Amino acid sequence: MSEMKLSTEEVARVASLARLDLSEEKTEIFAGQLHNILTYMDKLNEIDTSNVEPMFSPVEHTTVLRKDIVVKEHTRDEILANAPDSDGQYFIVPRIV
Repeated sequence: MSEMKLSTEEVARVASLARLDLSEEKTEIFAGQLHNILTYMDKLNEIDTSNVEPMFSPVEHTTVLRKDIVVKEHTRDEILANAPDSDGQYFIVPRIV
């Protein structure tokens, strides 16, 4: 294995700053995982992206949802018909204090 990008001491220090209490075994595991991530990022940095157009997402998004248009689908009387109690205009609910 190549030299670690982050030592276990650095990982322990970061964990301490984040107020995480990691065992020595966990610190070594995380140091290895972070090493793998940083090595992969180095590999990605080698790729020539000078001709690549910046994008906010790698996927073209099209919405399959309805348009956000206000539509009155029910009358007040239809809605109030389901209420246990109403005054003809509003729901009447028990007072909670």
